[in-house]
Amino acid sequence: RNLPDHACPLIHSDQGWQYQLPYYTQRLANHHFVQSMSRKGHCLDNAPVESFFHILKTELLDGLPLFEDITAFQMMVQDYIHFFNYERVSLKTKGMTPVEYQNHAMTA
Repeated sequence: RNLPDHACPLIHSDQGWQYQLPYYTQRLANHHFVQSMSRKGHCLDNAPVESFFHILKTELLDGLPLFEDITAFQMMVQDYIHFFNYERVSLKTKGMTPVEYQNHAMTA
């Protein structure tokens, strides 16, 4: 999905060491992403991301056996992310999918 030219994508993470490595931060910068990290002691900064992963784990992975094939796991997660963005409605988004809600917000 293409973003408008003036868009400035934001990637949010905690302060894990892997998110502070120079090659990671440089790659984000090369692709014009703004990096946002939770401040120490302010874990609520991470709430939207944590909420998504909780939903993914409870709706998709709960009760499934461990995967032996990483490719099958990746495809399942990719399918779920597509479902989450384009088909799954939520009361938080006024009964719209996340993509519909984003489009609605951008035209308002």
